[in-house]
Amino acid sequence: MSILVCGSIAYDSIMLFRGRFRDHILPEQVHILNVAFLVPELRREFGGCAGNIAYSMRLLGAAGLPMATVGEDAQPYLDRLDALGIDRRYVRQVSGHFTAQAFITTDLDDNQITAFHPGAMMLSHLNAVPGDAGIRLGIVAPDGRDGMLQHAQQFADHGIPFVFDPGQGLPMFDGEELRWFIARAHYVAVNDYEAKLLQERTGQTVEELARRLRALVVTRGAQGSLIYVNGSVLEIPAAPARAVVDPTGCGDAYRAALLYGIDAGLDWETTGRLAAVMGALKIEHAGAQNHTADRDTIAQRFRGAFGYLPW
Repeated sequence: MSILVCGSIAYDSIMLFRGRFRDHILPEQVHILNVAFLVPELRREFGGCAGNIAYSMRLLGAAGLPMATVGEDAQPYLDRLDALGIDRRYVRQVSGHFTAQAFITTDLDDNQITAFHPGAMMLSHLNAVPGDAGIRLGIVAPDGRDGMLQHAQQFADHGIPFVFDPGQGLPMFDGEELRWFIARAHYVAVNDYEAKLLQERTGQTVEELARRLRALVVTRGAQGSLIYVNGSVLEIPAAPARAVVDPTGCGDAYRAALLYGIDAGLDWETTGRLAAVMGALKIEHAGAQNHTADRDTIAQRFRGAFGYLPW
């Protein structure tokens, strides 16, 4: 019995420009923009929602099965999944395509210029949610548009409860489509900006949307999160972080614990707090998959933050 994590697998190439973009981009000349930035620091990180969520689920001792499409250049990522003991039976390698990847350049003011190539991610509809593999819970995270629609319907057809996590893919869908997803999902997870956009596009308040679901989760960064469940709102505080290094992937770490808590039958207060702890562990490290902890370490961080053990 496992949890299926539908979403992207991607490489993130992160470059640091030791200057300021504003000193090199002349506003009156943007119509003939031609600039180059020397980036002496470059790191390549493993990313993508499916990979990130499965990684943090592994730290929690849960079996998260990533389902994604990758390209011909994916072997280093596939080797990493194998080394971590993450089952990749539902990761499909597609010839003639690159793995999805982001190229991010950051300046000294933390401004960013990002180029994203979706690559094989756009073929995620080639994968199908299995109905006979003992999958007991799933998530539809940001991925190719057709794949997200298809996987949501397949979860519903197989009677498998799932979390709808539109993330940065939310703008791809109009109000009718978002209502379609919510009608099939059991849970929805969004950040505060996405919650506003979700309300705007569906024409319904968060409270109204939550009444159609078992729970609706809104993350708010350092302000913690809100869980709309059983007609009430639980305010979950953020867990203290020992350092704030990089927020990339914090939402995915949160969702890993959300899936773990749902599957383990934890109460919603504990599930939200465990998710906050995983977000704190992540933000202390650069990259989306460089935080490390075992279950005992996670439990002790939880007790230090909230005064009791989560299991």
